[in-house]
Amino acid sequence: MSFWKRWRTSIFLFFAVLGPGFITANVDNDAGGILTYSQAGAQYGFKLLWTLIPITIALIVVQEMCARMGVVTGKGLSDLIREEFGLRMTFVIMMLLVLVNFGNVIAEFSGIAGSIQLFGISKYISVPLCALAVWLLVVKGNYKSVEKIFLVASVFYVCYIVAGVMAQPEWHQALVETVKLPERAIWSDHNYIYMVVGVIGTTISPWMQFYMQASVVEKGVTIRQYKATRMDVIVGSIFSDVVAWFIIVACAATLYVHGVRNITDPSQAADAMKPLAARFASILFAAGLFNASFFAASVLPISTAYSVCEGLGFESGVDKRFGQAPFFYWLYTLLIGAGAAVVLIPNFPLVTMTILSQVLNGVLLPFVLFFMLRLVNKKELMGKYVNTRWFNVIAWTTTVIVVGLSLVMMWQSIHPGAAS
Repeated sequence: MSFWKRWRTSIFLFFAVLGPGFITANVDNDAGGILTYSQAGAQYGFKLLWTLIPITIALIVVQEMCARMGVVTGKGLSDLIREEFGLRMTFVIMMLLVLVNFGNVIAEFSGIAGSIQLFGISKYISVPLCALAVWLLVVKGNYKSVEKIFLVASVFYVCYIVAGVMAQPEWHQALVETVKLPERAIWSDHNYIYMVVGVIGTTISPWMQFYMQASVVEKGVTIRQYKATRMDVIVGSIFSDVVAWFIIVACAATLYVHGVRNITDPSQAADAMKPLAARFASILFAAGLFNASFFAASVLPISTAYSVCEGLGFESGVDKRFGQAPFFYWLYTLLIGAGAAVVLIPNFPLVTMTILSQVLNGVLLPFVLFFMLRLVNKKELMGKYVNTRWFNVIAWTTTVIVVGLSLVMMWQSIHPGAAS
C-alpha cells in the first residue's frame, strides 16, 4: 500500500512540475529545426540519423544541468554569468544571443507564412495576425495559462510521428543507420559537416539553456521537486528527438528517394509529400509546421528577453505588468515585430537564413556550455549538487566535438579544394 502511495505521489509531483523541460525541448522542433531536419533527410536520406542518439544524451545532460542550477540557486543562467564573470562578458554573450535568436525568430515567422500558404492564405495576412496573437498571448497572459497552452502545443508534435509512419520508409534501413556511423569518406563533404553542425545547433540551441533555467526559477521549483523536474527534462528531450527522427525519416522516404535534394521553402517538405505519400501526411506535416512555428515564435522572444534582462539587471517575467518590466516587454515586442517584418520583405532568402541561424546556434553553443560547466562545478554555488564525473565527461566532450566540427567547417569553407 505504501508503494502505491509513493508511486501516486511521484506521478503527482511529475505532473505538478511538468512544463519547463518538456516545453523547452519540444519548442526547439521549430520552423528552423523542421527545415534543418527536412533538409538533412532530403539531401542525405538516413545518413544523419546516427547523430540523434549522442545528441539526445547531450541534450538531456545539458538541460538537466540548467534545471539543477535553477532549482539550487533560484537564479537564471545569464544572472549567474553576470555575477561570476562580470557585466562586460555577460553583455558580449547577450548580444551574440540576441543576434542568433533574431535569426531564429525570422525562421519561425517564415514557417508560419509557408505553412499557411499551403491553405491558400497570403503571408501578408497570416504573419501580421499571428505576430499580434503571439504578442497578446504573453503580454495579456500569466505564466500558468501560457504554460498550459505551450504544453498542449507540445503534444501536437505527434503529427510528425504520424506523417513519418504514413511516408512508409524502409524501417530496417532507417534503424540500422540510426546506430551505424557513416563512412569516413563523407566527412570530406563540406555540406555534410555544415548539416551536422546545423542538426546539433537546432537540437541543443543556446537559447534553450537560458529559457530552461529561467522557467524553472519562475515556476518556483524546489529541491523537493528536483527529481520530478529531472524526469520532465528526460521525457521532453527524448520525445523531442523522436519527433526529429521521424521528420528526417519522412523526408528521406519521400523527397530523397525521388531525387528532391533541396528544399527552397519551409512549406516545400509538406507540399512535396502530396504526390509521394498520402495527402493526409502532407496536411499533418503542414499543420505541425504551423504549430511549431507559432509555438516557437512565442517562446524564443520570451527566452531572449528573459536572458538579456537577467544578464543586464532589468525586471522580467510574464507575470509582471508592462509598467513593472518595460524593458522586458519592449525587447519582446521588438523581436516579434522586426522578425515578422523581415519575412514580409519580397524575395528575402528565408531558407538560407534559417539554416544559417541553426548553424550559428551550433557555433555559439560551446561558449554557453563553457560558462555553464564553470558554474555548475562551483562548490560554493552548487554545494552537493555539482556535476558528477560522467556529466562532466559528456558535457565537455560535446563542447570539444562541436568546436572541432565548427573549425573543420570553417577550414573547408576557406579551402574548398582541400576538402575534396
